Amino acid sequence: MRGRHVAHLFAVAVLTVPASLWHALIAPASAAPCPDVEVTFARATTEPPGVGVVGQQFVDSLRSQVGGKSVVVYPVNYPATYDFAPSANTGANDASAHVQSTAANCPTTKIVLGGYSQGALVIDLITIAQAPVAGFVPDSLPQDVADHVAAVATFGNPSDRYLGAPISAISPWYGAKAIDLCADADPICSPGPLAPPSQDEMFSPAHLSYANSGMPRQAAAFVASRL
Repeated sequence: MRGRHVAHLFAVAVLTVPASLWHALIAPASAAPCPDVEVTFARATTEPPGVGVVGQQFVDSLRSQVGGKSVVVYPVNYPATYDFAPSANTGANDASAHVQSTAANCPTTKIVLGGYSQGALVIDLITIAQAPVAGFVPDSLPQDVADHVAAVATFGNPSDRYLGAPISAISPWYGAKAIDLCADADPICSPGPLAPPSQDEMFSPAHLSYANSGMPRQAAAFVASRL
């Protein structure tokens, strides 16, 4: 009898809870709010999943320069292998789909695009590449999505090799909001043959110098000025 009495009291209590409060108690947690800034960054060849060393330095520096703005990071999901064209194409497909989804679902979020080495080429494929070249296939963002991109930052970008110039020089949509950083004597971001970079080029001291160069902070300062 005591158990029935407790159950009865519980039922009465439930029935007397206002509907609005009951809904709040049982409703699933709402989705996280849209951030002020989202960084979509593609790592370099052979780096483990994530944004890589240069990407992390860039993101950390950016967070320190944007005051109270919320910053979230999306690491482009791609192989980053020596099989350069198929790997970069996969990255472009993933980055393009993600950025378009972000623009649609979080229209007030300022999007930042970034990449290092092969990751920079991934960003080229969604921003400035207009036609297939050397096995690389663009997955270009439409202009209405490009309008949501506040800034672009690339490091050791091979666009000179494949497209003839960096993003900042040739893009009407992204040029003014892009910073392309190329270390002195870096063969990857210097004009070269229309062929995948060699391992010697990718692991040259100049191409590996970005993490110790101050360039991630320089790029973050440029990006922060546009947010």
